[in-house]
Amino acid sequence: MPGEHIILMYISEISGHHSATLAIEKAIKRLSPNIKILNINTFNYTNPISEKIVNRLYMSVIKRMPGVWDYLYDNPKVIKKIERIKKTIHKFNSPKLKNLFDRFKPRAIICTQAFPCGMVADYKKTNNSNIPLIAVLTDYIPHSYWIYDAVNYYIAPSDEVTSLLMKKGVEPDKIKTLGIPFDLKFNESIPRYKLAEKLGLNANKSTILIMGGGQGLGPLKTIIKSLEQIKGELQEIVVTGSNKRLYSSLKKRIKKYKKKILLFGHVDNINELMGIADIIITKPGGVTTAEALARKLPMIIIKPIPGQEASNTSYLTEKRAAIKIDDPKDINLVIEDLLSHPGRLKQLSEAAGRISKPNASLDIARLALDCALTYV
Repeated sequence: MPGEHIILMYISEISGHHSATLAIEKAIKRLSPNIKILNINTFNYTNPISEKIVNRLYMSVIKRMPGVWDYLYDNPKVIKKIERIKKTIHKFNSPKLKNLFDRFKPRAIICTQAFPCGMVADYKKTNNSNIPLIAVLTDYIPHSYWIYDAVNYYIAPSDEVTSLLMKKGVEPDKIKTLGIPFDLKFNESIPRYKLAEKLGLNANKSTILIMGGGQGLGPLKTIIKSLEQIKGELQEIVVTGSNKRLYSSLKKRIKKYKKKILLFGHVDNINELMGIADIIITKPGGVTTAEALARKLPMIIIKPIPGQEASNTSYLTEKRAAIKIDDPKDINLVIEDLLSHPGRLKQLSEAAGRISKPNASLDIARLALDCALTYV
């Protein structure tokens, strides 16, 4: 489809939202190699200085005052109070968006975060535009910041989210329950022995993958310390993401641990690490969750942040695809129990498989291409 243009929008550089746009872009390119795609950090484009300040503020709140985030997240009172501020920001950003759209001439726009979705929705309304706008939800909760009449399609990760969107007033024919997009490579199966050989691990030993999301958050040190109490043989893979301080701290201690530990910072082969893991201990970010579900990988969730992570955790535990642990010091007891009862691990794996949507990225790509083809 030469000459057709699609814009993908997100606002957080190191995030599942960005990973989702990259996954959709890859899927679109697989289906239509000649299409032109712009994958853009919209906040950085419209407000480069503010973006850094807001991101730092967000991380500070998440780390030190999660209760504040819990109050702000999808709170009707807060949403109503900031409506005027939001409209002012959108109005200020509208000329920059117009310049971008005039230059790139998109035939479809996909947003994986509510902020750019709102900007485009207001732009469409102000400029009487009918550019197809697709909102891709990457968590198992549809907060009200997503809701705009100008959105053509909502991509829901589950039937439950579809129902919640309808309760918020979204028309049923605007909702497609396609799942959370993730890189297609997570659907590829690589023999365990090959992964073990590549990573320097023992293919016959139980392997635990420990992650703290792209930012390397969560009680990873406490988890590792707890796993040291397990008597049986065990090997661990620890991924600290962009958290350089945590990486350096763990690297200094790693020789003191009895268990074999592979330590990584930011990596691009999470699919391989999940491929060899028997269990993942992780933050329940939407994209990470979708990846693990596609691999049918049993999940243990510790200390989810309020808001989207708490909602993701509720969904996963209700579907029996994950176990939530309140105290990271007890993780050794849970791991020992699971490893000594393979049937329980199998139940978690099967539950994950039942709710996984492995074709999400390709299905979203097909919808985007259909919108681009029919846009007049």
